[in-house]
Amino acid sequence: MTGARAESAGQSLARLHDVIVACRRCPRLVQYREEVARTKRRAFRDWTYWGRPVPGFGDARAKLLIVGLAPAAHGANRTGRMFTGDRSGDFLYARLFEAGFANQPASVKADDGLELRGAYVSAAARCAPPDNRPLPEELRNCAGYLEEEFGILRPRAVLALGAIAFHTYLRLLLKQGRIDSVGSYAFSHGAEFNLPGDLPYLFASYHPSQQNTQTGKLTPAMFDAVLRRIRRVVDASETKNPQRR
Repeated sequence: MTGARAESAGQSLARLHDVIVACRRCPRLVQYREEVARTKRRAFRDWTYWGRPVPGFGDARAKLLIVGLAPAAHGANRTGRMFTGDRSGDFLYARLFEAGFANQPASVKADDGLELRGAYVSAAARCAPPDNRPLPEELRNCAGYLEEEFGILRPRAVLALGAIAFHTYLRLLLKQGRIDSVGSYAFSHGAEFNLPGDLPYLFASYHPSQQNTQTGKLTPAMFDAVLRRIRRVVDASETKNPQRR
């Protein structure tokens, strides 16, 4: 990606961020995210919660687009940055740091100096949902934001964290007419798909939720293995297409 294109992408993402933050399309999610921000968790009673939709975060030159599920009620809904301030983010950013996609391994608050390198983090839903379960219509309301990010970034690899993120991304491609069926692609940890045409490789991982990481369903070694394969794909693509730097 050239410097001019990177600047344009950064400007486009900034405009999209403003649109996302102002969104009130889903009454249930608006009520929940704002109620959580008012009542807070005792451990964070001194915080001023974000309490709004959470935009994507990362490098405008990103070759890797990471798609999560939704902001955590007392994580990104508190800090205003994806995967920041909760156990899922602790796991994710530590692994991205080890793989060279982040400048530091910890993510505590939005102004803690974290920068992503060649990666951008987004989500299927932008507001914290009750019980971490967005409804189908809420996912549809958010789908356009992910589609815009995808078009701006033009990544070379997409990493879907969990089945909902995986199917949300595939439905985006189906809507665009770029794949024939969502059902042709089965979610499993470590799955990898060379999609048709000029689409980026699709990788899948279990979501780095506290439940998955504490039970050993997802370990650092398992996630690192996925990131190593992604690194090979994006590096090879960079060599073949230097004009997209």
